[in-house]
Amino acid sequence: MPRKKKSDPKPKKSGAKFPSRTGVVPSEAEILNYLRLSAADGRKVGKREIARAFGLKGAARIELKERLRDMTARGLIDRRSKEFLVAGELPKVAVLDVVGPDDEGELIAKPSVWDEETQGPRPSILLLDHGAPSRRAKGADRLPRPGDRVLARIRPAADEDLPYPYVAQVIRRIDHAADEILGVFRRNPSGGGYLEPVEKRGKKQPILVKPGDGGDAVNGELVRAEVRKDRRRGLMWARVIERLGDVDDQRNISLIAIHEQGIRDRFPEEVLREVEELGAFDEKGREDIRHIPLVTIDPPDARDHDDAVWAAPDDDPENEGGFRVIVAIADVAAYVRPGTALDAEARLRGNSTYFPDRVVPMLPERISNDLCSLRAGEDRPALACFMTFDRHGNKRKHRFARVIMRSAAFLSYEEAQAAIDGFPDEKTEPLLEPVLKPLWAAHRALMEARARRQPLELDVPERKLILDAAGLIERVVTPVRLEAHKLIEEMMIQANVC
Repeated sequence: MPRKKKSDPKPKKSGAKFPSRTGVVPSEAEILNYLRLSAADGRKVGKREIARAFGLKGAARIELKERLRDMTARGLIDRRSKEFLVAGELPKVAVLDVVGPDDEGELIAKPSVWDEETQGPRPSILLLDHGAPSRRAKGADRLPRPGDRVLARIRPAADEDLPYPYVAQVIRRIDHAADEILGVFRRNPSGGGYLEPVEKRGKKQPILVKPGDGGDAVNGELVRAEVRKDRRRGLMWARVIERLGDVDDQRNISLIAIHEQGIRDRFPEEVLREVEELGAFDEKGREDIRHIPLVTIDPPDARDHDDAVWAAPDDDPENEGGFRVIVAIADVAAYVRPGTALDAEARLRGNSTYFPDRVVPMLPERISNDLCSLRAGEDRPALACFMTFDRHGNKRKHRFARVIMRSAAFLSYEEAQAAIDGFPDEKTEPLLEPVLKPLWAAHRALMEARARRQPLELDVPERKLILDAAGLIERVVTPVRLEAHKLIEEMMIQANVC
């Protein structure tokens, strides 16, 4: 913390003024110093508190508002709801996401609300109270674990010889989904019964189900239950909230695996509410490439299409025989903004998780399968890589741009390959000359350059599980690997290299 000068305002209790500066709009340095001192005292500060502390009225308050807005835009301070903080610094109490143990086995968390665009990477925070039960904070009924969201008291760790900038003590868990379990319901003839958790760690003992809390669940059925606790008497019981059917049903095996591995398979209400409120994306500042016939090429059963490609001969006379290539990726950032519950949830999940009979998505379906799916004939925001190659596949230049695009068609690998092999259909015939043949020509040039580089070639066959109506594996097939697959892979590699 910088040493205070005589002219620096001395923070007092809420509502205090600084006589030497009364009525004068504070400088940026004075505002930053005031925010730091207030954060150290655990006080939340908004525009009203700053104006009151410096005795500002009328036009001076308007000037203060403009100064705070400018400091926020320049990344000097952060605004969270009505509170201001020095950029890059954490409040005394905040919501944290538990992300996992470090190499020493210590639990690490990161702030749930954080804007990486202006603040840089989310800081790592060492959780102090995850040892013996006697050391845990009141209300922390079990050890925090990756995927949990906790309310914690935070302090800098600068003087504690630790490899992390902050340490925190958990106040309580706030992720209600963690209080739900899967289990096999065992009914008592007299009513109620008990639940046998499927999870092998943590809650190993059967949990009481009171009469009336078992719903219509039958004996031996897999159920999802809500765990209730009476903290004063140390009692715990479960209430069935969803019947899932036979525990041996193949489709429930994936569900059990999801629960045992702590994979988040349901979105919090706050996230779903944010998704429902999403409107049209902002076209301002985006390059319009809707006139260019990009196409998506995916498996025939793909539900979402997140990348599109296009190629054409380069008309630059200095690049005779060369190609222009565009790879466009759905711009999720048009909808998932930093600091939102949606952003925090996506960070916790990290990726989509695939099972033979289902997918646990990183993003809600409205985003992944609708707003950010590059559907044919619909305007979509995308991040595009514009590349230029010479006739031998050597890259001459590239650039990136946020764009508005409109896919010309969705093609399966098989449809695109059949058209190139001389068997176009009604959908691919109009695209053969203007779109598909230039793509294949560009791909041949790229493969020529690839052969010269002699990279490691791993052409591993992909296995696909075919399930029957009951969710059982009917057969395992090895799909034919087409040139269309290699074309898309090479285009994506080139965009990633750029």
